[in-house]
Amino acid sequence: MPTKETLEKFIARVEANAHIEAVEEFYTEDSTMQENTEPPRFGRDAHIANERKVMARVKSLKSKCVRPVFVEGDKVVVRWIFRFEWLDGTVTNMEELAYQRWEGERIAEETFFYDPAQRLPRVEEKY
Repeated sequence: MPTKETLEKFIARVEANAHIEAVEEFYTEDSTMQENTEPPRFGRDAHIANERKVMARVKSLKSKCVRPVFVEGDKVVVRWIFRFEWLDGTVTNMEELAYQRWEGERIAEETFFYDPAQRLPRVEEKY
């Protein structure tokens, strides 16, 4: 079970858009990460590679934790809102729930739940 201090450090890292660093610091070496019902990715190195791939396409990113964060033993649920501005000028706004199982101070399993329709980039209308 993560301490409150560890959980706050993790959230601060993500909100600072240090997503790769958050994975390096807060995930177990053999952790799993899963998008909805897609097959999970295995291993911290795979998560880091995926984050690098996404971040290479990002012009700007805003990450926000919506409180409260729910903690019950080694299970944590965090509600996130992300706004991606892509290099091609499109925008993706996503809201998701991250369901995590922690082993001590690190995340061992994580599943993201969100509406997949949100992943479609769109051109933002200018007024």
